[in-house]
Amino acid sequence: MTEVLLKQQKERCYMARFTLPRDIYHGKGCLEELKNLKGKRAVLVVGGGSMKRQGFLDKAVNYLKEGGMEVELFEGVEPDPSVETVMRGAKVMQDFQPDWIVSMGGGSPIDAAKAMWAFYEYPETKFEDLIVPFAFPELRQKAKFAAIPTTSGTATEVTAFSVITDYAKGIKYPLADFNITPDVAIVDPELVEALPAKQVAYTGMDALTHAIEAYVSTLHCAFTDPLALQAIEMVFDYLPASYNGNQNAREQMHYAQCLAGMSFSNALLGIVHSMAHKTGAAFSTGHIPHGCANAIYLPYVIRYNAKNKEAASRYAEIARRMGLDGTSEQALINSLCEKIDEFNVRLNIPKTLKEFGIEENEFKEKIGKIAELAVGDACTGSNPRAITPEEMEKLFTCVYYGTEVDF
Repeated sequence: MTEVLLKQQKERCYMARFTLPRDIYHGKGCLEELKNLKGKRAVLVVGGGSMKRQGFLDKAVNYLKEGGMEVELFEGVEPDPSVETVMRGAKVMQDFQPDWIVSMGGGSPIDAAKAMWAFYEYPETKFEDLIVPFAFPELRQKAKFAAIPTTSGTATEVTAFSVITDYAKGIKYPLADFNITPDVAIVDPELVEALPAKQVAYTGMDALTHAIEAYVSTLHCAFTDPLALQAIEMVFDYLPASYNGNQNAREQMHYAQCLAGMSFSNALLGIVHSMAHKTGAAFSTGHIPHGCANAIYLPYVIRYNAKNKEAASRYAEIARRMGLDGTSEQALINSLCEKIDEFNVRLNIPKTLKEFGIEENEFKEKIGKIAELAVGDACTGSNPRAITPEEMEKLFTCVYYGTEVDF
Protein backbone atom coordinates (compact mmCIF):
# COMPACT_ATOMS: atom_id res chain seq x y z
CA MET A 1 0.00 0.00 0.00
CA THR A 2 2.81 2.42 0.92
CA GLU A 3 4.58 1.85 -2.42
CA VAL A 4 1.34 2.51 -4.27
CA LEU A 5 0.78 5.78 -2.40
CA LEU A 6 4.37 6.91 -3.03
CA LYS A 7 3.96 6.17 -6.74
CA GLN A 8 0.71 8.18 -6.83
CA GLN A 9 2.34 11.09 -5.04
CA LYS A 10 5.27 11.09 -7.50
CA GLU A 11 2.80 11.12 -10.38
CA ARG A 12 1.09 14.18 -8.96
CA CYS A 13 3.49 16.97 -9.78
CA TYR A 14 1.55 19.82 -8.23
CA MET A 15 1.69 21.90 -5.08
CA ALA A 16 -1.11 21.09 -2.65
CA ARG A 17 -2.48 23.06 0.27
CA PHE A 18 -3.61 21.96 3.74
CA THR A 19 -5.57 24.56 5.71
CA LEU A 20 -7.12 24.37 9.18
CA PRO A 21 -8.28 26.94 11.76
CA ARG A 22 -5.36 28.53 13.57
CA ASP A 23 -6.74 27.41 16.95
CA ILE A 24 -8.94 24.41 17.74
CA TYR A 25 -10.06 24.21 21.37
CA HIS A 26 -11.49 20.89 22.55
CA GLY A 27 -12.63 19.33 25.80
CA LYS A 28 -15.50 19.87 28.21
CA GLY A 29 -16.02 23.50 29.14
CA CYS A 30 -13.83 24.97 26.38
CA LEU A 31 -16.70 27.30 25.40
CA GLU A 32 -15.11 29.58 28.01
CA GLU A 33 -12.34 30.35 25.50
CA LEU A 34 -14.73 32.91 23.98
CA LYS A 35 -13.67 35.36 26.68
CA ASN A 36 -10.11 35.29 25.32
CA LEU A 37 -11.05 36.54 21.84
CA LYS A 38 -9.59 40.00 21.31
CA GLY A 39 -12.00 42.51 19.82
CA LYS A 40 -14.62 45.21 20.41
CA ARG A 41 -17.81 43.89 18.84
CA ALA A 42 -19.12 40.43 18.06
CA VAL A 43 -22.18 39.28 16.14
CA LEU A 44 -23.32 35.89 17.47
CA VAL A 45 -25.24 33.85 14.86
CA VAL A 46 -27.43 30.99 16.13
CA GLY A 47 -30.22 28.72 14.94
CA GLY A 48 -33.27 27.50 16.84
CA GLY A 49 -33.88 27.63 20.56
CA SER A 50 -32.01 24.55 21.84
CA MET A 51 -28.85 26.43 22.85
CA LYS A 52 -30.97 29.09 24.53
CA ARG A 53 -33.08 26.50 26.41
CA GLN A 54 -29.96 24.70 27.64
CA GLY A 55 -28.33 27.94 28.80
CA PHE A 56 -25.37 27.80 26.39
CA LEU A 57 -26.41 30.91 24.47
CA ASP A 58 -26.38 33.03 27.63
CA LYS A 59 -23.03 31.51 28.58
CA ALA A 60 -21.56 32.41 25.18
CA VAL A 61 -22.88 35.98 25.34
CA ASN A 62 -21.55 36.42 28.87
CA TYR A 63 -18.11 35.03 28.00
CA LEU A 64 -17.85 37.46 25.06
CA LYS A 65 -18.92 40.37 27.29
CA GLU A 66 -16.45 39.24 29.96
CA GLY A 67 -13.76 39.57 27.28
CA GLY A 68 -14.80 43.20 26.78
CA MET A 69 -16.99 42.88 23.68
CA GLU A 70 -20.34 44.35 22.77
CA VAL A 71 -22.58 41.56 21.44
CA GLU A 72 -25.35 41.59 18.82
CA LEU A 73 -27.44 38.40 18.42
CA PHE A 74 -28.72 37.09 15.09
CA GLU A 75 -31.14 34.28 15.93
CA GLY A 76 -33.39 31.90 14.06
CA VAL A 77 -31.22 30.58 11.21
CA GLU A 78 -33.33 27.79 9.70
CA PRO A 79 -32.14 24.27 8.78
CA ASP A 80 -30.66 24.46 5.26
CA PRO A 81 -30.30 28.24 5.39
CA SER A 82 -31.62 30.35 2.54
CA VAL A 83 -29.98 33.09 0.50
CA GLU A 84 -32.51 35.49 2.09
CA THR A 85 -31.39 34.61 5.65
CA VAL A 86 -27.77 35.18 4.62
CA MET A 87 -28.61 38.62 3.23
CA ARG A 88 -30.55 39.58 6.40
CA GLY A 89 -27.61 38.57 8.59
CA ALA A 90 -25.14 40.47 6.42
CA LYS A 91 -27.28 43.61 6.83
CA VAL A 92 -27.17 43.23 10.65
CA MET A 93 -23.38 42.95 10.42
CA GLN A 94 -23.07 45.98 8.14
CA ASP A 95 -25.04 48.02 10.70
CA PHE A 96 -23.18 46.70 13.78
CA GLN A 97 -19.65 46.48 12.26
CA PRO A 98 -18.30 43.52 14.29
CA ASP A 99 -14.62 42.55 14.34
CA TRP A 100 -15.62 38.97 15.34
CA ILE A 101 -18.34 36.83 13.81
CA VAL A 102 -19.12 33.99 16.20
CA SER A 103 -21.50 31.25 15.16
CA MET A 104 -22.89 28.56 17.37
CA GLY A 105 -25.02 25.69 16.13
CA GLY A 106 -25.22 22.79 13.77
CA GLY A 107 -24.04 23.13 10.21
CA SER A 108 -26.79 25.56 9.26
CA PRO A 109 -26.05 28.61 11.47
CA ILE A 110 -22.29 28.28 10.93
CA ASP A 111 -22.69 27.86 7.16
CA ALA A 112 -25.03 30.85 7.04
CA ALA A 113 -22.62 32.97 9.10
CA LYS A 114 -19.74 32.13 6.74
CA ALA A 115 -21.74 33.43 3.77
CA MET A 116 -22.91 36.48 5.77
CA TRP A 117 -19.23 37.22 6.45
CA ALA A 118 -18.51 37.54 2.72
CA PHE A 119 -21.47 39.88 2.14
CA TYR A 120 -20.59 41.92 5.25
CA GLU A 121 -17.07 42.57 4.01
CA TYR A 122 -18.08 42.90 0.34
CA PRO A 123 -21.67 44.27 0.21
CA GLU A 124 -21.59 44.62 -3.59
CA THR A 125 -20.90 40.89 -4.09
CA LYS A 126 -23.66 38.85 -5.75
CA PHE A 127 -24.54 35.35 -4.54
CA GLU A 128 -23.82 34.06 -8.06
CA ASP A 129 -20.18 35.23 -7.66
CA LEU A 130 -19.69 33.00 -4.60
CA ILE A 131 -20.99 29.82 -6.26
CA VAL A 132 -17.74 29.56 -8.25
CA PRO A 133 -15.41 27.33 -6.16
CA PHE A 134 -12.39 29.04 -4.62
CA ALA A 135 -13.27 32.47 -6.03
CA PHE A 136 -14.17 34.35 -2.83
CA PRO A 137 -12.75 37.84 -2.28
CA GLU A 138 -10.05 38.10 0.41
CA LEU A 139 -11.81 38.02 3.80
CA ARG A 140 -10.64 39.29 7.24
CA GLN A 141 -10.70 42.90 6.09
CA LYS A 142 -13.20 43.67 8.88
CA ALA A 143 -13.70 40.55 11.00
CA LYS A 144 -12.38 37.17 12.09
CA PHE A 145 -14.55 34.08 12.52
CA ALA A 146 -15.09 31.67 15.43
CA ALA A 147 -17.26 28.56 15.06
CA ILE A 148 -18.82 26.44 17.81
CA PRO A 149 -20.46 23.19 16.65
CA THR A 150 -23.50 21.95 18.57
CA THR A 151 -23.97 18.77 16.49
CA SER A 152 -21.46 16.07 15.63
CA GLY A 153 -21.47 15.81 11.86
CA THR A 154 -20.95 18.70 9.49
CA ALA A 155 -17.54 19.80 10.87
CA THR A 156 -18.13 23.19 9.29
CA GLU A 157 -16.14 24.62 12.23
CA VAL A 158 -12.93 23.45 10.52
CA THR A 159 -13.84 23.46 6.83
CA ALA A 160 -13.59 25.71 3.81
CA PHE A 161 -17.24 25.02 2.92
CA SER A 162 -20.72 26.36 3.43
CA VAL A 163 -23.99 25.06 1.98
CA ILE A 164 -26.69 27.62 1.19
CA THR A 165 -30.08 26.81 -0.38
CA ASP A 166 -31.77 28.78 -3.13
CA TYR A 167 -35.38 27.75 -2.47
CA ALA A 168 -36.67 29.52 -5.57
CA LYS A 169 -34.59 27.09 -7.65
CA GLY A 170 -34.79 24.18 -5.17
CA ILE A 171 -30.98 23.82 -5.20
CA LYS A 172 -28.39 23.55 -2.44
CA TYR A 173 -25.18 25.35 -3.37
CA PRO A 174 -21.94 24.24 -1.70
CA LEU A 175 -19.73 27.31 -1.41
CA ALA A 176 -16.02 26.51 -1.25
CA ASP A 177 -13.04 28.70 -0.41
CA PHE A 178 -10.17 28.54 2.09
CA ASN A 179 -11.10 32.13 3.03
CA ILE A 180 -14.11 30.76 4.93
CA THR A 181 -12.14 28.28 7.02
CA PRO A 182 -12.78 29.70 10.52
CA ASP A 183 -9.96 31.27 12.52
CA VAL A 184 -11.04 29.56 15.74
CA ALA A 185 -13.01 26.35 16.35
CA ILE A 186 -14.39 25.57 19.81
CA VAL A 187 -15.29 21.87 20.00
CA ASP A 188 -17.00 21.51 23.38
CA PRO A 189 -18.68 18.11 23.94
CA GLU A 190 -20.98 19.56 26.64
CA LEU A 191 -22.96 21.17 23.81
CA VAL A 192 -23.96 17.81 22.29
CA GLU A 193 -24.93 15.94 25.45
CA ALA A 194 -28.67 16.50 24.88
CA LEU A 195 -28.83 15.92 21.11
CA PRO A 196 -31.94 13.98 19.99
CA ALA A 197 -31.13 10.42 18.85
CA LYS A 198 -32.28 11.05 15.26
CA GLN A 199 -29.88 13.99 14.97
CA VAL A 200 -27.06 11.85 16.41
CA ALA A 201 -27.79 9.25 13.72
CA TYR A 202 -27.93 11.64 10.77
CA THR A 203 -24.94 13.77 11.76
CA GLY A 204 -22.89 10.68 12.66
CA MET A 205 -23.47 9.16 9.23
CA ASP A 206 -22.63 12.53 7.68
CA ALA A 207 -19.26 12.38 9.49
CA LEU A 208 -18.65 8.82 8.28
CA THR A 209 -19.45 9.87 4.70
CA HIS A 210 -17.05 12.82 4.97
CA ALA A 211 -14.21 10.57 6.09
CA ILE A 212 -14.81 7.80 3.53
CA GLU A 213 -15.22 10.23 0.62
CA ALA A 214 -12.09 12.15 1.65
CA TYR A 215 -10.06 8.91 1.81
CA VAL A 216 -10.97 7.91 -1.77
CA SER A 217 -11.04 11.44 -3.23
CA THR A 218 -8.72 12.22 -6.13
CA LEU A 219 -7.14 14.90 -3.91
CA HIS A 220 -6.42 12.74 -0.86
CA CYS A 221 -2.84 13.03 0.39
CA ALA A 222 -0.51 12.03 3.22
CA PHE A 223 -1.91 14.88 5.36
CA THR A 224 -5.59 13.97 4.93
CA ASP A 225 -5.45 10.15 4.99
CA PRO A 226 -4.60 9.63 8.70
CA LEU A 227 -7.36 12.03 9.77
CA ALA A 228 -9.92 10.22 7.60
CA LEU A 229 -8.94 6.75 8.87
CA GLN A 230 -8.98 7.84 12.52
CA ALA A 231 -12.41 9.43 12.03
CA ILE A 232 -13.82 6.26 10.40
CA GLU A 233 -12.47 4.10 13.23
CA MET A 234 -13.99 6.40 15.88
CA VAL A 235 -17.38 6.50 14.14
CA PHE A 236 -17.45 2.69 13.91
CA ASP A 237 -16.45 2.48 17.57
CA TYR A 238 -18.71 5.14 19.06
CA LEU A 239 -21.73 6.02 16.89
CA PRO A 240 -24.11 3.25 18.07
CA ALA A 241 -23.37 3.99 21.74
CA SER A 242 -23.71 7.74 21.11
CA TYR A 243 -27.09 7.07 19.47
CA ASN A 244 -28.12 5.19 22.62
CA GLY A 245 -27.16 8.14 24.84
CA ASN A 246 -23.69 7.17 26.15
CA GLN A 247 -22.02 10.49 27.02
CA ASN A 248 -18.42 9.35 26.59
CA ALA A 249 -19.37 8.11 23.10
CA ARG A 250 -21.02 11.49 22.38
CA GLU A 251 -17.76 13.24 23.29
CA GLN A 252 -15.71 10.94 21.05
CA MET A 253 -18.14 11.41 18.14
CA HIS A 254 -17.79 15.18 18.54
CA TYR A 255 -14.05 14.81 18.01
CA ALA A 256 -14.41 12.19 15.25
CA GLN A 257 -16.57 14.46 13.10
CA CYS A 258 -14.04 17.27 13.55
CA LEU A 259 -11.18 15.02 12.35
CA ALA A 260 -13.31 13.99 9.35
CA GLY A 261 -13.82 17.68 8.62
CA MET A 262 -10.09 18.42 8.72
CA SER A 263 -9.63 15.67 6.16
CA PHE A 264 -12.40 16.49 3.70
CA SER A 265 -11.86 20.24 3.85
CA ASN A 266 -8.51 19.57 2.21
CA ALA A 267 -9.11 16.36 0.23
CA LEU A 268 -12.65 17.34 -0.85
CA LEU A 269 -15.59 14.97 -1.28
CA GLY A 270 -17.39 12.94 -3.94
CA ILE A 271 -20.73 12.13 -5.50
CA VAL A 272 -22.49 11.02 -2.29
CA HIS A 273 -22.49 14.71 -1.45
CA SER A 274 -23.32 15.79 -5.01
CA MET A 275 -26.43 13.59 -4.83
CA ALA A 276 -27.41 14.77 -1.35
CA HIS A 277 -26.97 18.45 -2.25
CA LYS A 278 -29.26 18.17 -5.25
CA THR A 279 -32.02 16.08 -3.67
CA GLY A 280 -32.26 17.72 -0.21
CA ALA A 281 -34.88 20.27 -1.28
CA ALA A 282 -36.06 18.74 -4.58
CA PHE A 283 -39.19 16.74 -3.70
CA SER A 284 -42.63 17.87 -2.57
CA THR A 285 -42.79 15.08 0.05
CA GLY A 286 -40.45 17.18 2.17
CA HIS A 287 -36.83 17.82 2.77
CA ILE A 288 -34.36 14.91 3.05
CA PRO A 289 -32.02 15.75 5.96
CA HIS A 290 -28.46 15.96 4.64
CA GLY A 291 -26.94 13.25 6.86
CA CYS A 292 -29.85 10.92 6.17
CA ALA A 293 -29.41 11.39 2.40
CA ASN A 294 -25.67 10.68 2.71
CA ALA A 295 -26.33 7.52 4.72
CA ILE A 296 -28.78 6.23 2.09
CA TYR A 297 -26.51 7.01 -0.89
CA LEU A 298 -23.14 5.92 0.57
CA PRO A 299 -23.25 2.11 0.01
CA TYR A 300 -24.59 2.53 -3.54
CA VAL A 301 -21.84 5.03 -4.40
CA ILE A 302 -19.16 2.73 -2.98
CA ARG A 303 -20.41 -0.02 -5.34
CA TYR A 304 -20.31 2.42 -8.27
CA ASN A 305 -16.87 3.88 -7.46
CA ALA A 306 -15.35 0.44 -6.73
CA LYS A 307 -15.38 -0.23 -10.50
CA ASN A 308 -12.39 2.18 -10.48
CA LYS A 309 -9.18 0.29 -9.62
CA GLU A 310 -7.64 2.84 -7.25
CA ALA A 311 -10.94 3.54 -5.46
CA ALA A 312 -11.50 -0.21 -5.00
CA SER A 313 -8.07 -0.63 -3.39
CA ARG A 314 -8.72 2.30 -1.03
CA TYR A 315 -12.19 1.08 0.02
CA ALA A 316 -10.61 -2.33 0.68
CA GLU A 317 -7.88 -0.64 2.71
CA ILE A 318 -10.51 1.08 4.88
CA ALA A 319 -12.16 -2.29 5.54
CA ARG A 320 -8.78 -3.90 6.28
CA ARG A 321 -7.77 -1.13 8.70
CA MET A 322 -11.12 -1.40 10.47
CA GLY A 323 -10.67 -5.15 10.93
CA LEU A 324 -13.64 -6.11 8.74
CA ASP A 325 -13.91 -9.60 7.21
CA GLY A 326 -12.49 -10.49 3.82
CA THR A 327 -9.32 -11.72 2.18
CA SER A 328 -9.95 -10.52 -1.39
CA GLU A 329 -10.42 -6.90 -2.36
CA GLN A 330 -14.05 -7.49 -3.37
CA ALA A 331 -14.84 -9.32 -0.11
CA LEU A 332 -13.43 -6.38 1.88
CA ILE A 333 -15.50 -3.88 -0.12
CA ASN A 334 -18.59 -6.03 0.46
CA SER A 335 -17.84 -6.03 4.20
CA LEU A 336 -17.57 -2.24 4.22
CA CYS A 337 -20.94 -1.85 2.47
CA GLU A 338 -22.51 -4.40 4.81
CA LYS A 339 -21.16 -2.51 7.83
CA ILE A 340 -22.75 0.72 6.56
CA ASP A 341 -26.03 -1.11 5.85
CA GLU A 342 -25.93 -2.55 9.37
CA PHE A 343 -25.38 0.92 10.86
CA ASN A 344 -28.30 2.32 8.86
CA VAL A 345 -30.57 -0.42 10.22
CA ARG A 346 -29.40 0.20 13.80
CA LEU A 347 -29.88 3.95 13.38
CA ASN A 348 -33.34 3.59 11.81
CA ILE A 349 -32.30 5.08 8.45
CA PRO A 350 -34.16 3.84 5.32
CA LYS A 351 -32.31 1.86 2.66
CA THR A 352 -33.99 3.44 -0.39
CA LEU A 353 -35.52 6.73 -1.49
CA LYS A 354 -38.81 4.88 -1.97
CA GLU A 355 -38.69 3.72 1.65
CA PHE A 356 -37.90 7.31 2.69
CA GLY A 357 -41.24 8.32 1.17
CA ILE A 358 -40.39 9.95 -2.17
CA GLU A 359 -43.29 9.36 -4.57
CA GLU A 360 -42.48 7.30 -7.64
CA ASN A 361 -44.13 9.53 -10.24
CA GLU A 362 -42.42 12.64 -8.93
CA PHE A 363 -39.08 10.81 -8.75
CA LYS A 364 -39.39 9.72 -12.40
CA GLU A 365 -40.47 13.18 -13.50
CA LYS A 366 -37.62 15.05 -11.78
CA ILE A 367 -34.69 12.63 -11.74
CA GLY A 368 -33.31 13.54 -15.20
CA LYS A 369 -32.82 17.17 -14.19
CA ILE A 370 -31.60 16.26 -10.70
CA ALA A 371 -29.00 13.89 -12.19
CA GLU A 372 -27.75 16.64 -14.48
CA LEU A 373 -27.44 19.08 -11.56
CA ALA A 374 -25.69 16.47 -9.38
CA VAL A 375 -23.05 15.85 -12.06
CA GLY A 376 -22.45 19.62 -12.14
CA ASP A 377 -22.10 19.84 -8.33
CA ALA A 378 -18.81 21.11 -6.91
CA CYS A 379 -18.17 17.76 -5.18
CA THR A 380 -18.28 15.68 -8.38
CA GLY A 381 -14.85 16.76 -9.64
CA SER A 382 -12.93 14.97 -6.86
CA ASN A 383 -14.95 11.74 -7.04
CA PRO A 384 -12.61 8.84 -7.91
CA ARG A 385 -14.73 7.60 -10.84
CA ALA A 386 -16.13 9.90 -13.53
CA ILE A 387 -19.89 9.94 -14.03
CA THR A 388 -22.22 11.14 -16.82
CA PRO A 389 -25.76 12.48 -16.29
CA GLU A 390 -27.11 9.19 -17.75
CA GLU A 391 -25.05 7.11 -15.28
CA MET A 392 -26.08 9.42 -12.44
CA GLU A 393 -29.74 8.88 -13.33
CA LYS A 394 -29.16 5.09 -13.32
CA LEU A 395 -27.44 5.35 -9.94
CA PHE A 396 -30.32 7.37 -8.46
CA THR A 397 -32.73 4.76 -9.84
CA CYS A 398 -30.79 1.99 -8.03
CA VAL A 399 -31.07 4.02 -4.82
CA TYR A 400 -34.80 4.60 -5.35
CA TYR A 401 -35.67 0.93 -5.78
CA GLY A 402 -32.79 -0.68 -3.86
CA THR A 403 -31.43 -2.50 -6.91
CA GLU A 404 -27.86 -3.62 -7.47
CA VAL A 405 -25.32 -1.17 -8.94
CA ASP A 406 -23.89 -3.27 -11.78
CA PHE A 407 -22.47 -0.64 -14.14
